[in-house]
Amino acid sequence: MAMLNSLGTNGMSPPETEPSSRGQTRVTPGELCSQISNVLKLRIGVVMMLTALVGMVITPGRQPSALEILVLAFAILISAGSAGAFNQYFEVELDRKVPRTCNRPFVTGYFHRGPMWIAIILLLLVAGVGSAALVLNAPAATYIFLGAFFYAIVYTVWLKRRSWTNIIIGGASGSFAVLAGAAAVDPNLGPVPIMLALVLFFWTPSHFWSLAIAKNKDYTRTGVPMLPVIIGNRRCAEVVLINTLMLVAIAILPFFYGMNWIYLVAAAGGGGYFIYHNWLMIKDPSPRVAMKSFFASLVQLVTLLVGAVLDVWILG
Repeated sequence: MAMLNSLGTNGMSPPETEPSSRGQTRVTPGELCSQISNVLKLRIGVVMMLTALVGMVITPGRQPSALEILVLAFAILISAGSAGAFNQYFEVELDRKVPRTCNRPFVTGYFHRGPMWIAIILLLLVAGVGSAALVLNAPAATYIFLGAFFYAIVYTVWLKRRSWTNIIIGGASGSFAVLAGAAAVDPNLGPVPIMLALVLFFWTPSHFWSLAIAKNKDYTRTGVPMLPVIIGNRRCAEVVLINTLMLVAIAILPFFYGMNWIYLVAAAGGGGYFIYHNWLMIKDPSPRVAMKSFFASLVQLVTLLVGAVLDVWILG
């Protein structure tokens, strides 16, 4: 229980629905796992892990071993988790003001901020980068570190509260995941993984600005200078469409550098679906339509990644 007490609020264990004999509450494994997943932002980590594995699959070269695949997945997941935990640790006062984030563990007090969590965050990062350096290679480990660094420091600490470019530059963390997967196979990066990294770079603003349009009131209230707060929802929707058009154009380019028709259909189909919802958002930049654009970005990314894998496995 010592570990749990160090993570709980005011030195007490996090709450549970089942009371103890003393009238206090206790920790359930299921709720604890849910809160850990929340604080580490594991859903984002899983997306980063999948993009890294796709980067590994599409890179020509030797066949990675099962150990290398597992280490890449592990390293990306826990390094992204360390950055996600730092983001929540650093932004607890900001998260407290926003309905979408007010239930995060550091805000509710389920986990207590303190030196123990700083140590955990650093250990996760060292474990992720160190395992990649030992089993994969130095370039892959470097890209994994840069992905965590850009999200935790460049985005969270430096840019988020200072500049509307926050999500553009900070969003490069997703690109580094792709490059890490590719570098694990061949440190001399070829054109296809570089293009896929650029896809992730352009995807992030379109994805997040759609959400920011839907949650404009939250960002306005907290003073975070997201683009819709600066220029308004409709103009931001127009910028999203322009950015998405560049995204889709870059996504199609790998077809001319060795990818086949399955990839082309996925890139064009998913991209067209996203563009369509961007266009609807320009006509009606309401929260409801903006959220549809946000989810369309996820459809576009998943379609592209699945198409890339199937293209290599079936036709490569």
